[in-house]
Amino acid sequence: MNDNSKTVVALLAGLAAGAALGILFAPDKGEETVDKLSRSLADLKDRVIERAKEELERLVETGKEYASRAADSFEETEDELRDKATSVKEEVKDSAINAIGQA
Repeated sequence: MNDNSKTVVALLAGLAAGAALGILFAPDKGEETVDKLSRSLADLKDRVIERAKEELERLVETGKEYASRAADSFEETEDELRDKATSVKEEVKDSAINAIGQA
């Protein structure tokens, strides 16, 4: 988890704690307090789930980018090796022709 994610999680936890304390100390009936606390916790849960989804999507996109770069690099290396092999093959062929011509 990066620093921004840690900050967001800490902020959400602080907001949840503040909301919970505010509700618990509010001059409401017990049932009303429980209802408010339940709604606040449900809202917090929804925000945490949404944030987790956003982070997961970001990680998936980053993974896709790295995979794409790796595939591109592999293809470039493969092309370079193929070109080098062709060059060596031609050099060997030319050397063999020269050796036969001198014999």
